[in-house]
Amino acid sequence: MACLTASTRSVAVRSSAQRVRLGVQAPVPRPAFVQAKRSVAVKAQDTDTSVEVDKIVKDLQDKWDRVENKTSVVLYGAGAVVLLWFSNTLVGALNGIPLVPKLMELVGLGYTSWFIYRYLLFKSSREELVRDVDELKKKITGENEAATPSAFTSSTTTTTAPKSTVGIGAFGRRDD
Repeated sequence: MACLTASTRSVAVRSSAQRVRLGVQAPVPRPAFVQAKRSVAVKAQDTDTSVEVDKIVKDLQDKWDRVENKTSVVLYGAGAVVLLWFSNTLVGALNGIPLVPKLMELVGLGYTSWFIYRYLLFKSSREELVRDVDELKKKITGENEAATPSAFTSSTTTTTAPKSTVGIGAFGRRDD
C-alpha cells in the first residue's frame, strides 16, 4: 500500500472498512514481489571427531573425588559466577555512557599492541610466554603440588615478615 496515491489509499481503506462493517473480510490485494531462489547443495563428510563423553565424565569425577575441601571449591565457583554477572552488568552500564565504549576500544587496542610487542614479536619473549603458560597450567592442574601448596589444601606453615622498628606510616610520614 506504500505505492498507492492518497486518493487510492483512502478508497482502499474505505472499502476495507465497509467490508468489515458488512461482515465480509476479503483480503486487500497487495503487490507480489518475485524473488529468485538460489539452491545450494551441501554434502556432509563423515569425519572421526567423536568425543568420548564417558571418559571425560569419569576423569572429572576422579578429579572431584581427589578434592579435599569441596565446599571451598563450590564457594569459589559461585563467587566466580557472581563476579561474572556483576562485571557483565558493569560493562553494560558503561556501554550506555557516550564516548566510553570508544575509549575502552582504544584501551583494548593499546593493551593488545603492548602484548604483541612484549610477548609475541621476539623469539626469546615467546619462549618466556610459553614457560609462563606452562607454569600456570601446572599450578592449576596441581602437577607440582610438592613444590607449592595448593589453595584447596590446608597449610600449617605460615611465614611472617620481620617487623621493623622504623617504617612509613599513614600519609607517607616516617614513624620514628
